Amino acid sequence: MKNKKSLKWAIPVMAISTQLFNSSCNNTTTTTTTTTQTTDTTVKADGYDANFNVEAQAFADLQVLRYQVPGFNSLSLQQKKLSYYLYEAALCGRDIIYDQKSKYGILLRKTIEGMYGTYKGDKNMADWKHFEEYCGRFWFSNGNHHHYSNVKFIPECPYEYFASVVKASDSAALPREAGESVDAFLARIKPIVYDMKVEPKVVDLRSNIDNVVNSSNNFYEGVTQKEVEAFYAKFDTKGNTPSWGLNSKLMKENGQVVEKIWKSGGMYGAAIDRIVGWLEKAATVAEDPTQKKSLDLLVQFYKTGDLKTWDDYNIAWVDKSSNAKIDAVNGFIEVYLDAIGKKGSYESTVSLKDMEETKRIETIAKDAQWFEDNSPIAKEHKKDTVKGITGKAITVIVESGDAAPSTPIGINLPNAEWIRKDYGSKSVSLSNIVHSYNVMGAKSGMVDEFGVNDTVKARMKKHGALAGDLHTDMHECIGHASGKINAGVETTDKTLKNYASCLEEARADLVGLYYIMDKKLVDIGVMPDLEVGKAEYDNYMMNGMMTQLTRLKVGEQLEEAHMRNRALVAHWAYEHGKKDKVVEFVKKDGKTYVQVNDYTKLRELFGQLLKEIQRVKSEGDFKGGKALVETYGVKVDPILHKEVLERFVKLNIKPYKGFIQPKLVPVLNGDNITDVKVEYPDNFFQQSMDYGKNYGYLPVKN
Repeated sequence: MKNKKSLKWAIPVMAISTQLFNSSCNNTTTTTTTTTQTTDTTVKADGYDANFNVEAQAFADLQVLRYQVPGFNSLSLQQKKLSYYLYEAALCGRDIIYDQKSKYGILLRKTIEGMYGTYKGDKNMADWKHFEEYCGRFWFSNGNHHHYSNVKFIPECPYEYFASVVKASDSAALPREAGESVDAFLARIKPIVYDMKVEPKVVDLRSNIDNVVNSSNNFYEGVTQKEVEAFYAKFDTKGNTPSWGLNSKLMKENGQVVEKIWKSGGMYGAAIDRIVGWLEKAATVAEDPTQKKSLDLLVQFYKTGDLKTWDDYNIAWVDKSSNAKIDAVNGFIEVYLDAIGKKGSYESTVSLKDMEETKRIETIAKDAQWFEDNSPIAKEHKKDTVKGITGKAITVIVESGDAAPSTPIGINLPNAEWIRKDYGSKSVSLSNIVHSYNVMGAKSGMVDEFGVNDTVKARMKKHGALAGDLHTDMHECIGHASGKINAGVETTDKTLKNYASCLEEARADLVGLYYIMDKKLVDIGVMPDLEVGKAEYDNYMMNGMMTQLTRLKVGEQLEEAHMRNRALVAHWAYEHGKKDKVVEFVKKDGKTYVQVNDYTKLRELFGQLLKEIQRVKSEGDFKGGKALVETYGVKVDPILHKEVLERFVKLNIKPYKGFIQPKLVPVLNGDNITDVKVEYPDNFFQQSMDYGKNYGYLPVKN
């Protein structure tokens, strides 16, 4: 699961705790906070370039950044070829995420590409700037629903102006149907673009509604939640069974519910065939036989759509006998975009191993059994043996699909519980992504504005980056890997349904929170003292109760799984510690702050909640899970929210951040690749247009 938005990525870097508060640049994650512009588009050295400009562009509520790929120049030619082939495979699936988020996604993207690329009119007008901003938001969110809130957004320019741009653009560049006039085309797309009642929310997690019908993603069409649940009730999900439904759309044909499988020759086949072609090339330059086996199985999965082969691939992918430096995630993985947690979004991350940063996470992974044995969860819910967690830090080379432009900072895969239990998992931290966040976070001003006192501020500035890294490491490495489901209990998509993702993220967060105040981390040498843990407690409580509200508009409630999980954890601990004033709200100069008074008791509260959420998962207690989320993880105090937004806007920073992707360029001698260079584009809009041109393999209707 993502530690944002894997086979198992966990918390999104969307968390302000990691994105905005990693304000202290420690020696292992960053070397500079300088943002001097450089015009050199290629890597100069094998480490971080001190003159590299992390910042690129800002618009709406978004900040687009850049990241470096240190270590790439030192790779062998074979490793560079492998990286390049996996890079191409990753980008070839980009169309898929647009179609998964909306059946109109590719239609709209091709429309705005045609408008943005061929309109020759005045581009200094305010309405053009509004349209341009809409394009940026659309590309950033992989569609016209906000990447985090999932709510539809529309252009700020009036429809009349939008229509005038369409008419002044090259009609051949518009995705019109055969014989369709431009006026008819405009009439068809107008409600898709401007009517907020058409596909209002891509994921609707509200309770007591049909979450399938009310979610506008393209995973289901013409079916109700009851029909979906009845369809999959026929599949056995006990024990070592596949994640049924992960790679398909469910719809009706002739009155019957059917699956449209995403595979070669099936739905999304045109893009998948391209992915397969590059993966087959990658297999020819695999670093060792184990890696080649996993790539061959991934190819077989894409060709057949067989989920048992997907499991075989994941088992090979986590095989510890491989010492490959280059790695990739590619497939239908996270289920956050599905309100009932069955369908996997396409994503890919290509990376190389960061040897220095890996030392910390490997140290934690090595003691995974100790952490499991000493966990506060009930004995019957603990794993007797924690199998092979591979912990490492990675340097991202490229991300695609649901992993970009908004990216996770940690990954733990695969998602199948039984594979994790019997074969192990990979847990990684995305070190160069964190580096860029740290550079930006150092000047955000968030700590000074929301820190309760000078002691807390100084501690967060000194230890915040390490605290965030450690929490992410433990969330991914020992959090998702911990605990077990009771024998005979179904998988969480059936038992916990629309609350499963939130509860799983809360459970993994709590593991990290519980242990970051444990002297064990000092003893194994991954942190200097418990002041690091206190910094994370201050940050987490402040974020869960206050600062993450900067991501919401006035009147909105919490719906995104990670935001809900942080609110659940923070508010539960606050309420259950209220009698002893473990945590409290305090007022200073008319401003509200979160103050932790007793770090030891707060840790005990985190342990109690961890025990309860593990019980809910282990026993499949839907009512218990629903009560936790709805009571503590959904509601927003409107007065506090208004105050937070007013304070945040004065900082002049954006609540959401994402990345322009590096570009791999092969050096050719005839048809032979003699080298691969990495370049760093600095224009998000141009890259989005280039991607649409070079990787647009799917039709507008799939």
